Amino acid sequence: MSGTLERTALGRTGMSITRVGFGAWAIGGGGWAFAWGEQDDTDSVTAIRHAVDSGINWIDTAAVYGLGHSEEVVARALRDLPAADRPYVFTKGGLVWDESDRAKPPRRVGSPASLRREVEASLRRLGVERIDLYQMHWPAEDGTPLAEYWQAFADLRAEGKIRAAGLSNHNAAQLNVAESIGHVDSLQPPLNLIHREAAADVIPWCAIHSTGVIVYSPMASGLLTGAFTAQRAAGLGSGDWRSASPDFTGDGLTRNLALAEGLRPVAERHGVSVGAVAVAWTLTFPGVSGAIVGARNPGQVDGWLPAADLTLDDKDAAEIAAAIHASHAGHGPAGPGRS
Repeated sequence: MSGTLERTALGRTGMSITRVGFGAWAIGGGGWAFAWGEQDDTDSVTAIRHAVDSGINWIDTAAVYGLGHSEEVVARALRDLPAADRPYVFTKGGLVWDESDRAKPPRRVGSPASLRREVEASLRRLGVERIDLYQMHWPAEDGTPLAEYWQAFADLRAEGKIRAAGLSNHNAAQLNVAESIGHVDSLQPPLNLIHREAAADVIPWCAIHSTGVIVYSPMASGLLTGAFTAQRAAGLGSGDWRSASPDFTGDGLTRNLALAEGLRPVAERHGVSVGAVAVAWTLTFPGVSGAIVGARNPGQVDGWLPAADLTLDDKDAAEIAAAIHASHAGHGPAGPGRS
């Protein structure tokens, strides 16, 4: 790889990861319930390879992204890389879709038998013998107790099907239950300047329990890139889940865009994009190992890549907190040690 970026430990997993990783939600393409719209696979492969060539050493995907397609695209991008240059591949399970109606929202399933089928399918699509980090995407809603599906994850880890086991979108009480059965290697919560709640509860829990944290949506699905506009929001197609989100419409959109604009002085002082500042802010919280950042082309990778090594000082932190308060956007701490 041509790039060298700062790395940090992912909890007690033994994996050392770059501070930002490539998020593969959008590259799943269109035609499913939570799609970002159609996407050219060649562009996706080019974006992944550019990220890896730039030093990014992990990719986060999920079986449900594109209903298997994202994992297949990731495999295509990594297939010809020498073993020494291959990034870690993290994926998620527990969401089961109906092939006869691909637009129907997937079901949250935690049955151990279902999870084992999902693991085997992900291994096959990714073209790997072991998944570096396998995560339960959401709490199950099929009646399977958390203790039962987390035991399945612990068993898969013991069997070597997965290297590390994690939870995504689980709260502190659920983390306590899981930890009593087997160590939670990592947590994947949402965290950005708009949705800051995780910084007040689950992230401190992880810091105490040596559980790695990889946060998702640090640029709020594009809102905090500095390039997003009200006109762009109005033009989102019906095949893009954001078109129906309150963050991208009405007063919510107005507040969120004002917050993004408030980051611009900090970005200009550092010579980076607004998006890079937004991502770097998530990395200031103790216990956060890395941030998942999506891209559909190499140019988008270049926009957020500086966040991997960007250090925000006290002046930056104060200005960002002021921008949060002035915009009245979102909820949660305005920064480490801030209300």
